[in-house]
Amino acid sequence: MASLTEQSGQAFSQSTAHHILSRLFRDYPKSLVIRLWDGAMLRVGHGVPTFTLSLHHPGVLRDLVLHRDPVRLAEAYCGGEVEVTGNFDEAISLRYYLEQLKLPLLDKLQLALRAFILDAGARPRQMAIEKQASTRPRANGTDTIAFHYDLSNDFYRLWLDERMVYSCAYFHDPGQDLDLAQCNKLDHICRKLRLHRGESLLDIGCGWGALVCWAAKRYGVQAHGITLSRNQHEYAQWEIRQQGLESRVTVELRDYRDLPDDAAYDKAVSVGMFEHVGLKNLPVYFATVRRVLKPGGLFLNHGITSDEPGWKHGVSTEFINRNVFPDGELDTVSNIQSVMEDSGFEIFDVEGLRPHYALTLRHWVERLDTHRDEAVRLVGERNYRIWKLYMTASAQQFEQGATGIYQILAVRKENGPPPLPLTRRDLYTQRRLSSVKT
Repeated sequence: MASLTEQSGQAFSQSTAHHILSRLFRDYPKSLVIRLWDGAMLRVGHGVPTFTLSLHHPGVLRDLVLHRDPVRLAEAYCGGEVEVTGNFDEAISLRYYLEQLKLPLLDKLQLALRAFILDAGARPRQMAIEKQASTRPRANGTDTIAFHYDLSNDFYRLWLDERMVYSCAYFHDPGQDLDLAQCNKLDHICRKLRLHRGESLLDIGCGWGALVCWAAKRYGVQAHGITLSRNQHEYAQWEIRQQGLESRVTVELRDYRDLPDDAAYDKAVSVGMFEHVGLKNLPVYFATVRRVLKPGGLFLNHGITSDEPGWKHGVSTEFINRNVFPDGELDTVSNIQSVMEDSGFEIFDVEGLRPHYALTLRHWVERLDTHRDEAVRLVGERNYRIWKLYMTASAQQFEQGATGIYQILAVRKENGPPPLPLTRRDLYTQRRLSSVKT
């Protein structure tokens, strides 16, 4: 049984924490329940609570007072100091409230003093789930790719489609399953490139090899993929053998900057790779693609964009660069097109796929949650939490329009007409896929 002193201390701790939280969330337009480290509960905001935020240490509360930084709260969740039960989407939406929260100086000082008193009397702070250190010697190179893509093939297999396509799917209607939607995307890209038997295709950042295999098997091209991920390279080699495509498909470990001077391809494609290039490297990236294309060659760049120019410091950018994509940077689609044009490309078609990526991410999160125990066994609790948080927040970004994704079809600019039909009719007159065998 607790002594009177302990009971008094506990009452003081609860009263102080309640005072701080009531002030922090006084203007919160929705409602949540906050569970303190000692089990005490507090309901804040307005309306019916949709989720519970459990704080396992007073240091989390101190950070909220001093910084009101959603990144710190997100990393506390990834580290096990914060738990979320209930509506995970609503919990992530807290970031918008915290970003806009402004405290008068006197309030901030008073709350900070109370938070420091709570923190000083608590046990030493230590993340329940330790963060693993990483080193990334070459910017936008092998080590940054390994940080993200070499986590575990088995982990990605839990929530990706059967062909391991790690990019935006293409849904003919919202009810289509993910496997078919990814096949739609592979075929849509091949049709946009107007692939013909005997042509050569370069896939920059080929992932686990789905597109090069699809293009070779269904369109008869000679396909070559490059990747910096050893795990992807090994899997792609296995997939090529499984499909009996050794004579038509090759995949190698190579940086796009190291493509040989004598390389020459009829068509080139890059899906979900140029986000890793870095904004300052985009001229080199596009110039390299142009160099390895034959005159009049087609290039399709499929990638994520931002609604603001440049890669500015913010909640999303800081969390993503720190925990998911170390060197990832985005820009507006208009700026991307400008760099492409400066690099010698003529742009012929631009298609926005933002709703498709929102749907894709929702599928991925649902699949990840379904296989939670296996995911934790493969990559650990921290990585599971990072990916659930990252993909759910990304889905929100695409749904709200803060993030976009575009397929840009361009031609290596030359004198004369482009090697394209006068209309897009050929993209949509073919029969839709209903099912696809491997």
